[in-house]
Amino acid sequence: MNNPQAASIDLKRVKPYGDTMGDGAVQLSFSLPVPYGEEAREAARRLVAMMGLEEPQVYHMADLGEGYTWFIVYGKCTHTIDFSTIRVPKVDSTRLDFYGVNQFIREHIGRKVVVIGACTGTDAHTVGIDAIMNMKGYNGEYGLERYPEVDAYNFGSQVPNEEMLAKAMDLKADALLVSQVVTQKGVHIQNLTELVELAEAEGIRDQLLLICGGPRINHEMALELGFDAGFGPGTLAPDVASFVVHELERRMSK
Repeated sequence: MNNPQAASIDLKRVKPYGDTMGDGAVQLSFSLPVPYGEEAREAARRLVAMMGLEEPQVYHMADLGEGYTWFIVYGKCTHTIDFSTIRVPKVDSTRLDFYGVNQFIREHIGRKVVVIGACTGTDAHTVGIDAIMNMKGYNGEYGLERYPEVDAYNFGSQVPNEEMLAKAMDLKADALLVSQVVTQKGVHIQNLTELVELAEAEGIRDQLLLICGGPRINHEMALELGFDAGFGPGTLAPDVASFVVHELERRMSK
């Protein structure tokens, strides 16, 4: 159904809205290291006003104990953004479904594609890599272990970068998938950078597709770190597989 209101929106002056288009309403949540009480409420209100939001209202606050308080604050944003000028690097490949990926491999690659994946470094959160790799998959999509034309190896969590690269060489992997969930103090940046540097030092960087993913990772960040692609939240196995097979085919045709 067409939305006549959406058609009239000025994409050069976009701002948040809550109840009414253009009202600028936003919701913030944060914690302050102050004891619960009316002074805490006023501190949160003043802080949000200093951020530039008009009419700040503390909608809810909760005592976290130990002298900490959590807040939900409403306010009105006066700024707008020119949406028409925004350009964001994105993974450029046609998305194929489970059957399409396997057919593409048979017709264009001519052999099984070898993919290895893990949470490297100190990261022990496997939910992301499991969603992509495990046979049962996630959200109605099979994982790469289910793909008949893919040899997929999921090495789990806390795999050192050196060990991951050794496995890639032993298995003659085409693609190496790294999931990073733990991102405190930028530890994921350090870990991902180290992996690329080790691959370059071993002289195998050009032999591998390096792909990373996680809740705070996007394609632009991945490229900046030296990876071939990056995938954020909501990514499913066909998204990754489609990129892998198209990029392999492109490199084979060079």
